[in-house]
Amino acid sequence: MSFEFWLFLISLLIFISVLSSKVLDRFAVPVLLIFLGIGILAGSEGIGRIYFDNAVLAKSIGTVALIFIIFSGGLDTDWKETKPVILPGIILSTLGVLITALVTGFFAVYILNFSILEGMLLGSIVSSTDAAAVFTTLRSRKISLKKPLKPLLEFESGSNDPMAVFLTIGVISLITVQGTKFISLIPSFIIDMGMGLAVGYIMAKFSLFLIKRLNLEYEGLYPVIMISLVLLTFTIAGFVKGNGFLAVYVAGLMLGKFEFQNKRMIKKFHDGIAWLMQIVMFVTLGLLVFPSQVLPYIWKGLLITVLLMVVARPAGVLISLLPFKMKFAKKIMISWVGLRGSVPIILATFPLTAGIDQANVIFNIVFFVVAISVFIQGTSIPLVSKLLGLDAPIDKKIHYPIQFEKMDGMDAELTDVPVPYESPAVGKTIAELGVPKKLLIVLISRQGQFIVPSGSTVIEQADILLVLANDEDITELQKIISAIK
Repeated sequence: MSFEFWLFLISLLIFISVLSSKVLDRFAVPVLLIFLGIGILAGSEGIGRIYFDNAVLAKSIGTVALIFIIFSGGLDTDWKETKPVILPGIILSTLGVLITALVTGFFAVYILNFSILEGMLLGSIVSSTDAAAVFTTLRSRKISLKKPLKPLLEFESGSNDPMAVFLTIGVISLITVQGTKFISLIPSFIIDMGMGLAVGYIMAKFSLFLIKRLNLEYEGLYPVIMISLVLLTFTIAGFVKGNGFLAVYVAGLMLGKFEFQNKRMIKKFHDGIAWLMQIVMFVTLGLLVFPSQVLPYIWKGLLITVLLMVVARPAGVLISLLPFKMKFAKKIMISWVGLRGSVPIILATFPLTAGIDQANVIFNIVFFVVAISVFIQGTSIPLVSKLLGLDAPIDKKIHYPIQFEKMDGMDAELTDVPVPYESPAVGKTIAELGVPKKLLIVLISRQGQFIVPSGSTVIEQADILLVLANDEDITELQKIISAIK
């Protein structure tokens, strides 16, 4: 087939994936399943008849995709919300993942007649969770979760992939490298995580230093250089025996904390790149699957999935969160929001490329576990959150016709300040409010319309004021328009 045909095919699959996600999102179908399903339909046993069985290429594509997905997740993380849950998040993403892997591996030994190491390998592969599938489902049902669940789950899901990668590679080395002992993995773990953290921190500092001083002629080059910095972070971590995925996540997390030139544009660009990478990765993994090879493992795969959801994941969560005061209902919710995602399927290609005897069985089981986990848990999250009394309405974001980018050293930001129905400010002009001198009311959102205010503009009920000011002046304005008389 010609180059043009392949280009047409790739563009068509991406086009169909985006449109399908738009249509099926209304039915709360997790986006991961949509992209995987399109890959399967396009595969050799689907209507597309595209034959693809190159595990090495699929692993490479998945690795590159994960680099940008994880970086974007770190960059988009709200540091103010995440900071209070960092400690429980770190324990969940390390000890929690380890416990989940061990318990799942124990079941796999008996259910699949695996050796202990083969069971531990399967458990390690399915031990990490996927944030994208969770919050896509929550947004489609207009449901959020009460604090601190959302930031904790986001942080855990973004930071637990490195642990799963380490466990998977470690167990593979125990199986394939003669003389390797479990005790040898402990110093490897310290080096892997330690160097990953160090490289991520150093590269984030270097990236900030560079971007603030580059002053490029063309704004479009800032996202380009950020791509190179992300890839450099991953590869440098690999060179020094560190965890590249952890390095990339830490770099993204740190960059998200600070203000720098063209940050808004860079974030939007990487958000688009992350979505593209998810589509490419999921469709590729869908192409790699042969449904006829998955069918013989349906019942065993279903049993492992159920045990993972109701025993292994809860055990990891409950033990990890023992030191923290948290309601039992919230711990149950964290356990249930343990969707498997793209990482387990990518990790399932590692045994294939390593030539492990049970590699095909592991890959097919993992694919089934991921699909069922996303379907059952992903579609039931809104119901479970309501039953546990942990659901909260999503704040509707207003898309204003102006943009503002906070620069380093600027003591002001754009903030929405809603006017309560019984506010004493209703019926008064802006000039009569006595707002702080340095505070600027930029726009007023009123019944879906935007008003450019002046001193004579009268405040009405349910107005939303778009204010440019520092935290102190915003607090003062909130007191002025407060419903407390």
